[in-house]
Amino acid sequence: MPDPDPISSADQSFSRDVGAQENRKLRARQVRSPVWPGVGMLGLIGWSVCLPTLLGAAVGRWLDGRHPGAHAWTLALLVAGLCLGCANAGHWISRQQGAIRRGQQDLK
Repeated sequence: MPDPDPISSADQSFSRDVGAQENRKLRARQVRSPVWPGVGMLGLIGWSVCLPTLLGAAVGRWLDGRHPGAHAWTLALLVAGLCLGCANAGHWISRQQGAIRRGQQDLK
């Protein structure tokens, strides 16, 4: 006697697709973080730019006091610190974006 409610291959495919989508959503909920770590990351990026800039200005001011001359060490080292901080922040952001992309590919 044939099965009274046979499941077609289209129904099985639909069930697999729904199950896979549900698994992706459950994994995404586990990975998703609250807002505060994102705010902390912004602070980290700010400090990674601010600290080298201030350090460059401080060293430049010290050099200007010790070795006065035609060139302003304060301005030069402030700009150098700013460039170094921006490069550091850009590197850190690109590394984090790569980790996020790898995580999203794992969820698929």
